[in-house]
Amino acid sequence: MSTHIDLSGQVAVVTGVLGRLGGIWTDALLEAGAVVVGLDRTLTVPQEFRERLARHPGDRFHLVEADVTDTTSVRRALETCLAEAGSPTVLVNNAGIDQPPSATGGGWLFGDIPTEVSQAVLDVNALGVLRVCQVFGAEMARNGAGSVINIGSLYGSMAPDPRLYEHLPQDPPFLKPPAYGMSKAAAAALTRYLAALWGPQGIRVNTLSPGGVLGNQDPLFRGKFSDRVPLRRMAEAADLTGPLLFLASDMSSYVTGTELLVDGGYVCW
Repeated sequence: MSTHIDLSGQVAVVTGVLGRLGGIWTDALLEAGAVVVGLDRTLTVPQEFRERLARHPGDRFHLVEADVTDTTSVRRALETCLAEAGSPTVLVNNAGIDQPPSATGGGWLFGDIPTEVSQAVLDVNALGVLRVCQVFGAEMARNGAGSVINIGSLYGSMAPDPRLYEHLPQDPPFLKPPAYGMSKAAAAALTRYLAALWGPQGIRVNTLSPGGVLGNQDPLFRGKFSDRVPLRRMAEAADLTGPLLFLASDMSSYVTGTELLVDGGYVCW
């Protein structure tokens, strides 16, 4: 079997495509030959994303306005997808709200976290995945083929370590919002539910959970996090694309209902 993953002829839908990880998934899928339909609430494309698209010849990327908190909006997006690209065969549920430490130093004590803050996270990260699966995933199930990949998180199965943030000059001290981990755990539970439901229709559903993706974190945080990882570093874009393409392709044809942690071994100890 060739180790090259060829997704030519596949239509891959990526939600939250203009977000932090959306460009990584899009780049990988385009490189593998897929047509990509990217869903986002805005149609304003950042320069970095434009540069990614410029590396891929042809017109295989379609940007569609959609809000995962609005089922009607998601249904309209499916109609556009069918008209412009065809029936979806790969679905990457990437849209999500994360709340890193604020540059302004604002935050709450646990008991003071506003309900609306938690509701917003859960509405996008958990219910948003459900809504998109109800629309795009159901279309895939009707067609009898496809792969659904729900983007989870290390924090869906482990608690954030508050010591990683102790050096930040915030009062009150920074807390990773509890609703974030709750939402990612919910997405993993939905993965198992849909894998059982849609297995007879030939649909595979899995969770891909990155842990500690390198970004704009301060150097001290990076060092503390890397010390916690057996591989002694944070994840980079290249570390995520292989697992995504594995789950999107027939190389994982007998893999469903599982969570693939891409965490450098964080959970080993």
